[in-house]
Amino acid sequence: MVHGDLRAALDFNKDIRPILSEHCFSCHGFDEPARKAGLRLDTRDGATRAAKSGEVAVVPGQAAKSELVKRITTEDADDLMPPVKHGKPLTPRQIEMLQQWVVEGAPYARHWAFEPLRKSSPPQARS
Repeated sequence: MVHGDLRAALDFNKDIRPILSEHCFSCHGFDEPARKAGLRLDTRDGATRAAKSGEVAVVPGQAAKSELVKRITTEDADDLMPPVKHGKPLTPRQIEMLQQWVVEGAPYARHWAFEPLRKSSPPQARS
């Protein structure tokens, strides 16, 4: 992704995982006893399954139907995510990126450390 250009496709590990990790995973991550509302956002299966409320956090390709998008954009302090008491509000840019990610189909990727190594070519020097 070219920073500043939200039309470029997002990369989950570079663009989205850091946002979710910093703002969401402490309450909606792998730690089941700490998990709130039965919502798990660290896996695609968890994010696209109905939470205790019956709402689905992420409906791939459909931001308007995704509870995550509703919660990060609401003006209602009682529904806003992350909660104000969390002390780490999302920036407007992070909100845009999460919305775009949902619209793009909300692709997940394993952490880069678990991906197989790929051979790459060095960039060509310009003269």
